[in-house]
Amino acid sequence: MAGCWQRYQRSCACCLSEDQKTNIAVDKEIKRILKQQKKKERREIKILLLGTGESGKTTFIRQMRIIHGRGFSEEERRTFAKCIFQNIVTAMKAMTGAMATLRIPYHNPENEIYGKWLQDVNTVQVSQLERGYVNGIRRLWADSGIRACYSRRCEYQLLDSTEYYMSNLDRISAPDYIPTEQDVLRVRFPTTGIHDYSFTINKITLRIVDVGGQKSERRKWIHCFENVTSLIFLASLSEYDQVLEERDTINRMHESLALFYTTIHSPWFRNTSIILFLNKTDILADKVQTSDLQKYFPSFTGNPRSPEDAKNYIRKRYEQQAGNRDKRDEWKTLYPHFTCATDTNNIRTVFSDVKDTVLIKSLRDYGVI
Repeated sequence: MAGCWQRYQRSCACCLSEDQKTNIAVDKEIKRILKQQKKKERREIKILLLGTGESGKTTFIRQMRIIHGRGFSEEERRTFAKCIFQNIVTAMKAMTGAMATLRIPYHNPENEIYGKWLQDVNTVQVSQLERGYVNGIRRLWADSGIRACYSRRCEYQLLDSTEYYMSNLDRISAPDYIPTEQDVLRVRFPTTGIHDYSFTINKITLRIVDVGGQKSERRKWIHCFENVTSLIFLASLSEYDQVLEERDTINRMHESLALFYTTIHSPWFRNTSIILFLNKTDILADKVQTSDLQKYFPSFTGNPRSPEDAKNYIRKRYEQQAGNRDKRDEWKTLYPHFTCATDTNNIRTVFSDVKDTVLIKSLRDYGVI
């Protein structure tokens, strides 16, 4: 009888004290928020973006912002200018330093003075492309010795965007320079820590988690692995003749293949869709004309100057990682795509394919649609 009376009191507002009314209101609000959060989570897809350093993860995120987000305003693009200037100085310092290491002579001996002068520049303090920098960099880039050094860039660390920025030096060094979207896409600075990006497509929130690719950053990945719907692994097609910046005895592509195998066979991703982006098709097409893939991967038997043969061989090398070496009957399903992360139209098409196949499947599996 007492229990009935208590229930009657709780249901009848006139019988409640002010504290009881407040507690009930708070309880209802908590339930409402939890219900709303649960509904939101059911319409959210968490995508983990992984890959080794310089595979193009950050560029891909910027493309997603251009294609599905609000893009980059003029004011936001201006903030990249300093980093672009530093990329240009860093690239020329790398080449002039390699000139000495590789013992390549300058075509014009006077340019060696500019090279030594640039070596003393503190890149971190570069905030503008001063006229002296521009003249020196322009002269150096025009020197056939530097061009010969550039053609041997697989023998040292050099930014992929070097030729692009050098070719646009006059525009970039103009007093009224405002970076374009393409300039922003090509700027390079290592991702440290974990970055979370969300955008909405057809009322579904895609939450992409981008983490650092360098070895020192990978220990932080484990915290991102829970509740992942899809994994996008970015691999650079053009790194077959390069070594790691952290350890110059390890081939970058061998390292990427090993990381890919370890990642996709992790228990964390037992039920996760594995999307493979074989990135930098444009750089690969240029590189195979002068750098023989077979020299670094002897099992390659295709045409050494054919980008298509190289792409298909590298894709097969990654597809071979789908088999579990400990459990012969276990094989991961992969969704490979060739990409050029600096090409907005290419990424728009590729991500549309991904969205319409793998992500739709994931939505059905999770009961969202």
